[in-house]
Amino acid sequence: MLSYLHAFHAGNFADVQKHAALTLALTMMQAKSSPIACFDTHAGSALYDLTSERARKTAEADSGIHRLWPFRQSLASADWQPMLDILSRHTGSTDQMRSYPGSPAWFAEFARPGDSVTAFELHPTEGRSLETWATGAGVRVMQQDGLSGLLKRLPPTQPRLLTLIDPSYEIKDDYAQVADTLTRAWQKCRHGVYLVWYPVLTNGLEKRLVEALENGPVRKILRCEVMLDEPPERGMVGSGMLIVNPPWGFEQRLEAMMNDLQGSARLGLTASKTWLVPE
Repeated sequence: MLSYLHAFHAGNFADVQKHAALTLALTMMQAKSSPIACFDTHAGSALYDLTSERARKTAEADSGIHRLWPFRQSLASADWQPMLDILSRHTGSTDQMRSYPGSPAWFAEFARPGDSVTAFELHPTEGRSLETWATGAGVRVMQQDGLSGLLKRLPPTQPRLLTLIDPSYEIKDDYAQVADTLTRAWQKCRHGVYLVWYPVLTNGLEKRLVEALENGPVRKILRCEVMLDEPPERGMVGSGMLIVNPPWGFEQRLEAMMNDLQGSARLGLTASKTWLVPE
């Protein structure tokens, strides 16, 4: 249940997609001055050493952020720039990405006075690393289940809400639990922006999540997927994002960013988007 460690997967193609969507949402929402309550339900340890034994064992960053970085100047969408500016601080003397920020670090980088960031992490080792990192980062760390923890804190005191939900899905019940949590969160705070990440698998388990939401009460759900052009025979063949209540214009801007991944960035991906549930 608590065996998953994101250090083995940090900076892979799914992280690139996920954090592109997250930074775009943050940038667009902060075009307005009103405060935002940010929640990260499965935060991890916030910062990952891409030179570590765990990262090099899988070398997933080699087909993700390491492959994107040399082509950063040729990315057509200007919406990559806020993400690239932060990543540039994680390179060494050889311009190679040495560390990679996890989702709570992205939230912290963008947080303004008045915004709040709450990060949930149930794994004890990851939680301790997160707490150590969060000292001075202005992030509130809660070592507890993020799905139930989120529901207890809605609606927030701030007028706006941005939530990232991205469990490991190691447990098959996670798909149904995420769908149920998103539905209940939306019922508590219907104006909130919710980002849900999921893996696209050869066994198709992600369909449990997608179909539950497609047939549920939540409205205005944008679906974006990137699929590997040369998928493995088993395991993860793609990465998906569901965005509830995306800011106006988000659909077109995210599409432009994802087009870069299948074009100039040469990540070997094919991107698609559709409205899972219209408004």
